[in-house]
Amino acid sequence: MSNTILEFKDASIFQGESLVLSDVNVQVNKGDFVYLIGKTGSGKSSFMKTLYADLPLKKGDGNIVDFDLKTLKEKDIPFLRRKLGVVFQDFKLLTDRTINDNLSFVLKATGWKDRSAMSSRIEEVLDKVGMKTTGYKFPHELSGGEQQRIAIARALLNEPELILADEPTGNLDPQTSVEVMEVLQEINRNGNTILMATHDYALLLKYPSKTLKCDENKVFEVVQRRG
Repeated sequence: MSNTILEFKDASIFQGESLVLSDVNVQVNKGDFVYLIGKTGSGKSSFMKTLYADLPLKKGDGNIVDFDLKTLKEKDIPFLRRKLGVVFQDFKLLTDRTINDNLSFVLKATGWKDRSAMSSRIEEVLDKVGMKTTGYKFPHELSGGEQQRIAIARALLNEPELILADEPTGNLDPQTSVEVMEVLQEINRNGNTILMATHDYALLLKYPSKTLKCDENKVFEVVQRRG
């Protein structure tokens, strides 16, 4: 298997009939931490949605975790999504069940059956995000930052090849954003590949990394000045 986790060649991204981004040429390699920046409406969300097949790729070539987005069939979308971990801005936790039940719901939905394997995997991912003792709590008993950590833990459950974090600090205050970012950095250091859409430029300065920018229907790499 190649080192390339995600690659677009001469791709165009559409939202319905509207062209959002054209001539997209992007490559993300195993172990990368990549930011995706751009103003609201610049195409970040459409770019992300194309990656997890919420929007079809109509033009150009796109490969992600060994799936061809151009020829992807409806029945294969769940298998693609199993190899991705998606973290949303608004956590998307099920409010009527505990954290453990939130996580076991995902494992069951993706084919896990062995109870003890499930509970040890849940404990493992909660430990990774520093939330080991919260499994019995309900989402409303946790702060926003804690809920986002749980969302990151959920994204890690099936050992994804790529984590897509869509504005993961968008609903958080600056201090909490830094705490969540530290968790993502740690996960990246442990070998997970992360693509993070954000408009929080303070985080980019604090944690410089490869940066892609959406602007005027294009996506291009921004060279960051360090230090």
